[in-house]
Amino acid sequence: MIAFLAALSFSYLSKTLSGTIMKSSITQIERRFDLTSSTVGFIDGSFEIGNLLVIAFVSYFGAKLHRPKVIAVGCFTMALGSLLTAMPHFFMGYYKYETTSHTATSANLTSSINPCSLHQDVNETLLEVSQSGCEKEPSSHMWIYILLGNMLRGIGETPITPLGISYLDDFAKEEDVPVYVACLHTIAMLGPMFGFLLGSLCAKLYVDIGFVDLGNITITPQDSRWVGAWWLGFLIGGVTSFLAAIPFCFLPRSLKKPEEANDKTSYDLLENMRKKLTPAQSKRRKWSVILKDFYTSLKKVLSNRMYFTFLCCSLLQFNSFIGLFTYKAKYMEQQYGQSTSKSNFLIGLTSLPPVGVGIFLGGLIMKKYKMGITGATKFAFIMSFLSYVTTLLHFFVGCENHVVAGMTVSYEG
Repeated sequence: MIAFLAALSFSYLSKTLSGTIMKSSITQIERRFDLTSSTVGFIDGSFEIGNLLVIAFVSYFGAKLHRPKVIAVGCFTMALGSLLTAMPHFFMGYYKYETTSHTATSANLTSSINPCSLHQDVNETLLEVSQSGCEKEPSSHMWIYILLGNMLRGIGETPITPLGISYLDDFAKEEDVPVYVACLHTIAMLGPMFGFLLGSLCAKLYVDIGFVDLGNITITPQDSRWVGAWWLGFLIGGVTSFLAAIPFCFLPRSLKKPEEANDKTSYDLLENMRKKLTPAQSKRRKWSVILKDFYTSLKKVLSNRMYFTFLCCSLLQFNSFIGLFTYKAKYMEQQYGQSTSKSNFLIGLTSLPPVGVGIFLGGLIMKKYKMGITGATKFAFIMSFLSYVTTLLHFFVGCENHVVAGMTVSYEG
């Protein structure tokens, strides 16, 4: 069990690392391919699209197969997706930046207007921006490969959590499961921390590092035309995912069950169903009944009021969390005048470690007080409410907007 927990922890680390690398590369990809923020948001959301396409099927059918090996296939798929995401860099030529910075032609005009910057002049050419100047066309359609790679990474990530957690639940002692899950999520939080720090480092490196003479580069990371080595992080993430897949190839399909399980695990339920079927019945079942059983199981799960309520709460929670996680670095760039590198560094160093500590402490508290479903629900509600109240303080922290004609005030004003 310890070997499986270690392998699963590393896979959690690799998937969160790769995901954070995408978040920290948003600005670099936007500049490199001349994309709008909405397009980059769609690219980032392709991960969830890939995940949603297969999550139900993988969770249902994967439980009937060799779960560690299914997770291994998922990790290999994540590695392939990360490598595909980095591929456009090697085929689209060197990055050519303009010799002068044209603020007025930027699709995101606020990118060079930092409300908290004390020494900043607003370019007068903002007054002359036309509608055609606000419309932006991608410099290359190679960004589609980034979208496909991110979607493939989402597909590969699918089996890790449902099959990994069910494997722990089946073969670990009941009182140890909360601690194991807390350890998983705590280690998983190291992924975003290292991911943002790696993103900060890559943002400092010029996009074509190793291919051009850096002595001829006249811009710095503080320049709005600067593009960092966004592709390097995806290569590292791909290698990490590949390494995470290897241990699962050598783990057994099942482990020795704890005595208190008494044939109540999902693994035993599936095994008992197989024993009740003759070979002929089993063969017929594969082709005629299995899809019907899948539909019945899905309907039964979604008709469970408690589970459906939890699902709706999780939907709202992750909807806000993903939006914050994706655009927080860009918000810090625009609101506080920080570089992409420094924004990623600050997020990785200050925001994420407390989350990991909180998850681990939550698991210990649940084990110490032996919380059931009701107790865990009350505990989660109280903590979520306190988090919500604390988050409201963000409305009182910020800077006044610059007076920009056509943006914050009318042209007549």
